[in-house]
Amino acid sequence: MAQSHTAQLPAIGSDVSRLAQCALALALGLFIVGVVGFSHIDVVHNAAHDVRHSNAFPCH
Repeated sequence: MAQSHTAQLPAIGSDVSRLAQCALALALGLFIVGVVGFSHIDVVHNAAHDVRHSNAFPCH
């Protein structure tokens, strides 16, 4: 029977990178809601609208 070995990798992360990830996630969310959701381009707006409905997110 073969033995298996697992290696533990050091955790790479710090408070700065976690804060940067949170800030980028917030910026992306605001971009999607603010720009895409209120876009005057019908195709972009309808795509965002359909995604909201498919995720059971009320929008109207």
